[in-house]
Amino acid sequence: MHAVDEIVQGTSQHGVDLFATQRAEKDPTSPPSIESSVLDTIIDIKKHDNGQDKSSRPDAPRQGEMGVSVKQAEADFAELSKELSNVSHCSRKLSRINSRRSNLNTTDVEKNVTSPSESEEEVFDLEQTLRGSKEQDAAYGIKSKRIGVAWENLTVSGIGGVKNFVKVFPDAFVSFFNVPGTIMHLFGIGKKGREFDILKSFKGVVRPGEMVLVLGRPGSGCTTFLKVIANQRFGYTKVDGEVMYGPFDAKTFAKKYRGEAVYNQEDDNHHPTLTVEQTLGFALDTKTPGKRPGNMSKKDFKEKVINLLLKMFNIEHTRNTIVGNPFVRGISGGERKRVSIAEMMVTSATVCAWDNTTRGLDASTALDYSKSLRIMTNIYKTTTFVSLYQASESIYNQFDSVLVIDEGHQVFFGPAKEARAYFEGLGFKEKPRQTTPDYLTGCTDPFEREYMEGMSAASAPSDPASLAKAFNESKFSINLVDEMRQYRKQVHEEKEIYAEFEIAHQQAKRKHTPRSSVYSAPYHIQIWALLQRQFILKWQDKFNLVVSWITSIVIAIILGTVWLKLPQTSAGAFTRGGLLFISLLFNAFQAFGELGSTMLGRPIVNKHRAYTFHRPSALWLAQIIVDLCFAAAQILGLALDAGAFFTFYLVIVTGYLAMTLFFRTVGCLCPDFDYAMKFAAVIITLFVLTSGYLIQYQSEQVWLRWIFYLNALGLGFSVLMMNEFKRLTLTCTSANLIPSGSGYHDLMHQVCTLAGGTSGSSQIPGRNYILETFSYDVKDLWRNYGIILVLIVLFLFLNATLGELLQFGAGGKTVTYFARENKERKRLNEELQRRRKKRQMKEVSQDSELQIASKAVLTWENLCYDVPVPSGQLRLLKDVFGFVRPGQLTALMGASGAGKTTLLDVLAARKNIGVISGEILVDGIALGTAFQRATSYAEQLDGTFPSLKNIHKDELIVILVHESTQTVREALRFSANLRQPYDVPQEQKYAYVEEVISLLEMEEIADAIIGDPDMGLAVEQRKRVTIGVELAAKPELLLFLDEPTSGLDSQSAFNIVRFLKKLAAAGQAILCTIHQPNSALFENFDRLLLLQKGGECVYFGDIGKDAAVLLGYFRRNGAHCPSDGNPAEWMLDAIGAGQAPRIGNTDWGEIWRSSSELVNLKEEVRMIKQQRIQEVGKNRKTEEKEYATPLWHQIKIVNRRTQLSFWRSPNYGFTRLFNHVAVALITGLAYLQLDNSRASLQYRVFVIFQATVLPALILAQVEPRYDLSRLIFYRESAAKAYKQLPFALSMVLAEMPYSIICAVGFFLPLYYIPGFQKASNRAGYQFLIILITELFSVTLGQMISALTPGSFIAMLLNPFIIIVFALFCGVTIAKEQIPKFWRAWLYQLDPFTRLVGGMVVTELDGRIVQCNPNEYNTFTSPVGQDCGTYMHSFFESGGAGYIADNASTVCDYCAYKVGNQFFEPLGFDFIYRWRDLGILAAFIGSNLLFLFIGSRYLNFNRR
Repeated sequence: MHAVDEIVQGTSQHGVDLFATQRAEKDPTSPPSIESSVLDTIIDIKKHDNGQDKSSRPDAPRQGEMGVSVKQAEADFAELSKELSNVSHCSRKLSRINSRRSNLNTTDVEKNVTSPSESEEEVFDLEQTLRGSKEQDAAYGIKSKRIGVAWENLTVSGIGGVKNFVKVFPDAFVSFFNVPGTIMHLFGIGKKGREFDILKSFKGVVRPGEMVLVLGRPGSGCTTFLKVIANQRFGYTKVDGEVMYGPFDAKTFAKKYRGEAVYNQEDDNHHPTLTVEQTLGFALDTKTPGKRPGNMSKKDFKEKVINLLLKMFNIEHTRNTIVGNPFVRGISGGERKRVSIAEMMVTSATVCAWDNTTRGLDASTALDYSKSLRIMTNIYKTTTFVSLYQASESIYNQFDSVLVIDEGHQVFFGPAKEARAYFEGLGFKEKPRQTTPDYLTGCTDPFEREYMEGMSAASAPSDPASLAKAFNESKFSINLVDEMRQYRKQVHEEKEIYAEFEIAHQQAKRKHTPRSSVYSAPYHIQIWALLQRQFILKWQDKFNLVVSWITSIVIAIILGTVWLKLPQTSAGAFTRGGLLFISLLFNAFQAFGELGSTMLGRPIVNKHRAYTFHRPSALWLAQIIVDLCFAAAQILGLALDAGAFFTFYLVIVTGYLAMTLFFRTVGCLCPDFDYAMKFAAVIITLFVLTSGYLIQYQSEQVWLRWIFYLNALGLGFSVLMMNEFKRLTLTCTSANLIPSGSGYHDLMHQVCTLAGGTSGSSQIPGRNYILETFSYDVKDLWRNYGIILVLIVLFLFLNATLGELLQFGAGGKTVTYFARENKERKRLNEELQRRRKKRQMKEVSQDSELQIASKAVLTWENLCYDVPVPSGQLRLLKDVFGFVRPGQLTALMGASGAGKTTLLDVLAARKNIGVISGEILVDGIALGTAFQRATSYAEQLDGTFPSLKNIHKDELIVILVHESTQTVREALRFSANLRQPYDVPQEQKYAYVEEVISLLEMEEIADAIIGDPDMGLAVEQRKRVTIGVELAAKPELLLFLDEPTSGLDSQSAFNIVRFLKKLAAAGQAILCTIHQPNSALFENFDRLLLLQKGGECVYFGDIGKDAAVLLGYFRRNGAHCPSDGNPAEWMLDAIGAGQAPRIGNTDWGEIWRSSSELVNLKEEVRMIKQQRIQEVGKNRKTEEKEYATPLWHQIKIVNRRTQLSFWRSPNYGFTRLFNHVAVALITGLAYLQLDNSRASLQYRVFVIFQATVLPALILAQVEPRYDLSRLIFYRESAAKAYKQLPFALSMVLAEMPYSIICAVGFFLPLYYIPGFQKASNRAGYQFLIILITELFSVTLGQMISALTPGSFIAMLLNPFIIIVFALFCGVTIAKEQIPKFWRAWLYQLDPFTRLVGGMVVTELDGRIVQCNPNEYNTFTSPVGQDCGTYMHSFFESGGAGYIADNASTVCDYCAYKVGNQFFEPLGFDFIYRWRDLGILAAFIGSNLLFLFIGSRYLNFNRR
């Protein structure tokens, strides 16, 4: 917005403007100043300038509207510019202003006097902060930019409107085998439902300098309107009609000026490990304009603007705190929202759309924010659209126009001050006590609107279509059409304004930025800014760095110790290849993590693309450069420890980069994580198989060979092998020298069986060995390395191109799924609808049907809470007193970050870090073990179990509150089953659940799947579910609610508070935090606990009718609330919660501590304790149960839910099955129908070795699933719903059916396609060991998750575990060649040793070997002996193999006669196969033991 083009040009008006406005409001009789003349809010201008003739220019407000006089503002600026002639002051730092302002004494409201010194300070402040005045900009040739927006016949269509039923496991097979449909879905083609109109025939015009408030109930189309106005059209099937930005149509505007129209979404997407300063600093690095006032340096400019933005939103204290997210602890939710607002302001856009941006802000901060928008819109002539769900009258008064939407229909667009009268004129009942936004939205709600006497739904508009028709026939519509005509004419005439817009747009660009580019910074600057950010992201994620470095170093040491012991003989030839392959494979596994990060980074990339911060391709380039730096340093240890050469190091690094880029390309290409996992599993399998190690190039199926040239793993392996073996000459050992032993000493009649060996020589050149074995010619070394470099460039190009072209996850509509009705659910739903109709017809009593018998009182005294910080202890709560009585609704309020949620957590016994001091008592007695079970706590973050696409280190963005695959009814029943007393009959519990559903008005969504934020219930519906789950528990003692109305529209918020009031009337004790209550909402509360920053109490007591008691307390202490003020907002202003200074000279915490009210409160708490101790007396329960139900019941209920969750997660089960079948099928086809040749023995072992891929496939899916389920468990176990054992056991049991299916799917292709032994005793054993491996892998993944704090740490450990298992199982290195230290314990403890040992001996035992002609080793027998005679003693002494023709003197020797001769030197024996199977099964037992111990004793939920 141009607002912050001037912010971004160093102007600092905003902060001071806002202070000026607020001071003017607080001291209306103070002399007018330049400050007030420029910065009056719209309401002040209306008072002073009522009826003033407006300009007819496009940038003037419309006739009759509340608007800022542009002429007056410009005149004021000219006046200011004269006064601010001393430009030398411009270089002074904002810190001086801060220090000066902190020393100001706020004017006493009652005295109505402004001291001279204060006035001087204010003028001085203004002089310091208004250095970017328009005249000064003009002096430097900086043009201002402004542009209006007009839209006509705007119709937006999307997919939806169909009742979708939840998919279950078998549905995944149906959709998969629907090949055309799958391909269409993969590329985002095809429809997921029927097309319907989200917005219908909208029209309007907004001039520069005007603000529009967009009102509507959730789901009415507000977000769609804002997105389309901001020219973000992705995700919609069709956008018809015309949207004009000045003279530009939407297509032209998107092409030339994309960043000039921006949209701020409701959710906050940031890199959680960046600090606030770094987040804003990065935005400025990409948006710093080329032309800056005073030729200010980029560094000074950046510092200046960051200071300004932090000051403007009162978040200076968060500068060096990480932004965080609901999972990574950082700044508070309200502060994070302000960072999102500040980040968008950096864009310097001219058209700004803000979507519910006050969500999570307290009332005072929300008003400050609205005033800031007003000021910026006035001064910089931005075109501003804002949707708000809970707007106060003060906020509403900041707007020029209001747009009211009802189910996609435009039912009003016109002057904000005339909207209320318009709806009253339609026949709706006047509600003077209701705020205008609430009233306007209420008129679109069929259940809330009321008609005036003599009017009814029949005579007044009563549905969206009739309301739209009434508007189109009204004078407002006629005026609007006329105004649009005038506007178009003026746009056509006043071309110089748009010429200036073009000049200003170009001036904002840095040097070397192409004129046609929509970005401010040239490509190389974008890459440089991203390089710095990516480096910081990596460097600040210390835990990740440490874990990955430690695993790399340990692997390096292990590889190094094995490598250094390798002899330069034939015995070490194959092992060298294995070690080189493992080195590459380890890095390929590490690169696999990029798949998740690429997909999870999409929301931030999409946002930055829309803000025109940087091209997506710049991010991929910067990321790969940073990866190169870290990988080079990390792998250096591996290279040195391995004792290899520079080429080895080079290949490892480039191979890692190539694989990283490959996975990122897959991540860009796939629409979701499940497709990516399937695709990656197939490709990795092909890459491993065609790498040349498992199947040599010449032995591969012809149809697979071409993959080698796209396979960085295979190319890297070939280069490493050439690099290693070209320097070696191998000496043949006696084991490989045939014949050998007593009497065989003549080399002329011996041959080395190692490939490349020749008769009569014990020396084998390394280059001959790799040429014959792998078809690698040493001269191809640098050619193959060059191909790797080409692949890096290719993948980088694809990565960058796909990143630019594809926009997965950048738009669309949330879809709700339902469970299919059965007989019982149909009956229950019909009954709910009957009750709903009665309620709507006012046939049922409005009193609550809930009756709560408890009379217990919770009290707290001297409550303090300290948490450890690097500098020592930080006190978050300071000497708080209070109580909550049954039958009373107590509000807990305060500024954002004052400690409201912290206090709730402490009182609800949810904290497990820090020190709590003071007393928390129930009926005068300390909290017992049953306290948490007897209370319910509806937490603020209503997230759910996200799908697997949301998994990553930064991704656990969603705190889990509900199991997402449940329906609403199932979630409530689950809570009732486990948290209500066990002796209550189930029918009674379920009947109570139906009552809660009815009372919370959830009839329409009773069978809806809760889902995740992308696909499931809306925010408001989630709130109801969260409250319903806690109510279904029927808390005996207390109900805590953390911001139950945050993010809701006013009507939904009012309904929830009204319901809480009913609940309190029924006898429930309720303590509830609340953010932005209007007067009607606030008066429902009986008592208030008010906190200020620092966790200090400033008031606890009754509110009184019309807040009389509360306002009386403030009045007695020198603060007077205006008669038309909302007490809930005003009191926050009074204590200094927002940007306005507090009222009075004394700290309100100090006033409270010395007040008589606190003395009375302490006495009342003492009396309550005394009274309750007497009343309870001997009736007090002596036995307190921690859980309401026995363990076996918990296991039954939790297991039933977990099984259902897996059944309703088709992608999870099917992706796993697909990966198993794909890997087995590709492997089977690659080794199609093996013969009985010598090479086939090795290939059979490699087929078996593919079974070791199972853990790699399974861990990547099982760990995130367990980890996310554990987050739900943490919340439910805090409420004492069930113990750890039911959770861990249910997770194991739920995996079992899918494990069996996957084992069958893996076994059949892997076993029968290569032609393994068909005897039932052999095939049965092999299937059994595959099944045990499957179960072992699942339990291993769950055990690792249970022992680690998060899935990302677990995933960092996976490559390490899998590589170690693969390295020491006896395949890549024979048992005898493993160094003694590792052989003594690691070989024996390796589960793969048992797996490979059991399978190899079962397959090869008794298998007759028949060498192919090219597999014979040829030597001659001594003169006078034929081959049979010459070899007789060799075979007699146990020598392996056979001679093709005993009668000949030219001996063709085959190294093996029977399969046993192949596996016995490896240390395997057929008689131990059942022992090995038993040991492998025992590993499952050890996994389960550690899993249950870990889940029982390790709690990673720190709060």
